[in-house]
Amino acid sequence: MSCLADGADQIFARVVLALGGTLEAVVCSASYRDDLPVDTHDEYDMFMSAAEEIHRLRYAESSSESHMEGSRVMLDLAEELYAVWDGKPARGYGGTADVVAEARERGIKVRVIWPEGSSRE
Repeated sequence: MSCLADGADQIFARVVLALGGTLEAVVCSASYRDDLPVDTHDEYDMFMSAAEEIHRLRYAESSSESHMEGSRVMLDLAEELYAVWDGKPARGYGGTADVVAEARERGIKVRVIWPEGSSRE
């Protein structure tokens, strides 16, 4: 299950599908795709076509609030969260730190993935 954001979300989705897994997508807003970098649109469209189930939120605009709500929907349906996260605070509301905190508050198992020596921009 993924919101299919550019970066780690799409990498994860690609690996899941390559290994024969199934994909569920959470679409945070009607404008979500358009707000992703243009060079990720083709892959996003491929993932959406491959998704066995799509959960669409009723937000019109892509915002921190719609992204966090998308993550909450994902957590509602998940048993475990895999988070590519450096352990630092979110750069804005709804970032990875907020999603990890919410998962932990709910008692959802969290697996943090952050290879030694990695850094975020």
